[in-house]
Amino acid sequence: MIELKLRALREDHDLTQAFLAGLLQVHQTTYSDYERGNLNIPLSVLDTLATYYGVSVDYLLGRTEEKTPYPLK
Repeated sequence: MIELKLRALREDHDLTQAFLAGLLQVHQTTYSDYERGNLNIPLSVLDTLATYYGVSVDYLLGRTEEKTPYPLK
């Protein structure tokens, strides 16, 4: 599920895997493996991606279809 969300968000924002790999400071092949479900995604990467896209981690994980992140305290 997360793989589909990551790819859809990347494509919706017209971004390349290489750009996101740079943002995350990983190799492009590592990011590709995240999107393909070949590697578990570290929590720090999930947090960075959720913040970058302005969505909740629950959205990325497929726990909700609500993109809006929870309000900060």
